Amino acid sequence: MSRSRLDVAVVGSGPAGSAAALVLARAGARVALVDKASFPRDKACGDIVGPRGLRVLSELGLDRPAGRDVGDVLVMGPTGRRVRLPSVEGLTYPGHGTAITRVEFDAFLRDAAVMAGAMPVRGRAEEPLWDGGRIDGYRLAGGQRIHADFVIGADGATSHVARSAGLVDEKKALWGFAVRSYVSTSVELPLIVFWEPAPWRAVPGYGWVFPGPGGGANVGFGLATLSDRTAGTRAARAFPHFLEHLSRHGFLAEAPDRSVGRPLGGWLKMGLIGTKPAAGRVLLIGDAAGLVNPLQGEGIAQALGSGRLAAEAIVGAPADAAGRYRTSLAAAHLPFHRVAATLQVVMAGRPRAVASLSRLLAVVGQLDAFAGGWSIFWNELLEGAPANLHRTVARLMTWAGQISTAPTSSAAWFADTLANGSRLRS
Repeated sequence: MSRSRLDVAVVGSGPAGSAAALVLARAGARVALVDKASFPRDKACGDIVGPRGLRVLSELGLDRPAGRDVGDVLVMGPTGRRVRLPSVEGLTYPGHGTAITRVEFDAFLRDAAVMAGAMPVRGRAEEPLWDGGRIDGYRLAGGQRIHADFVIGADGATSHVARSAGLVDEKKALWGFAVRSYVSTSVELPLIVFWEPAPWRAVPGYGWVFPGPGGGANVGFGLATLSDRTAGTRAARAFPHFLEHLSRHGFLAEAPDRSVGRPLGGWLKMGLIGTKPAAGRVLLIGDAAGLVNPLQGEGIAQALGSGRLAAEAIVGAPADAAGRYRTSLAAAHLPFHRVAATLQVVMAGRPRAVASLSRLLAVVGQLDAFAGGWSIFWNELLEGAPANLHRTVARLMTWAGQISTAPTSSAAWFADTLANGSRLRS
């Protein structure tokens, strides 16, 4: 790498960007960690770092963040029927997640990256700098120019890096929108709610009530919008009605506590589909790469893992970092995301089908074998799951999903973009 320039410019200081910058700085790279916001800052999220996220933190040598441990998850179907999904310790991950606000968690990770040697830069990446046919860095809103051998896009679902590098097809991408607030009501178990605003007209998504790290709860609602970016306002408009639904079922004693924080919304880009995760010397991680679970919206674990994978690809194979990174992503996520993204694409525009499926899940979820297998599959925990009946059921779900989605256009996209990632080399 040239000594007259930065090795890597990481655009975005969320969990993905900070994890990448941490690994790069520890390896001796000169890395800028660029963000438009000053820290600490808030982010719309469920505020839970899942088991795989905790595993990555441990592998990075970081202390587990101080928060509230959460395990089993309660799922409520459209008719009020409830299912308890077990959270079991795996071979490579703990049997719980940790509730911690994004204000605290993101600042914790960013501080770790800066202490390792990453250079924090405040500014919005506005205009790509070009060297021949490749991006050579970015000009920031204030005029500062940052030149780097590699650019890592960690700037969220609406990533400017992804767009300017031509790596995202917004019409193909699987979009979602979520809104959350805080309430003073205390809950013991994380709650997932499949909701029908009208009978047999289910929303293509779910709501949640998650335990807060310091008491109270994080309450949110998200829906898949496919490629329709104008549909996000539906989630914001539906949020008060969803809160009324929770109150009717006894999960909320009061409306959102405005003294804690106003409702906050944000876009999700899910399932990898529609986004090429890397080409040339530009690598996308976290939400920028669409690495959000299409079925339950988790993104922190994927952000941490992809940040590390991208950094390791740059350090270990700079001549083919993009190819190495795509291969690593395919190994980590392709089997699940192909099934989950295709399922979301099929179901998102079919409210009656969503209603039927969610009601069916609430019934068969009463069976322990199915509940345990559903928990492993749904949370993308098959790799590292202990050898038992629950893992067998999760494997069967994955196998059935792969067979049924094989002839779809979504499966073809994954094959071209990840499974045959060498086609993207530039």
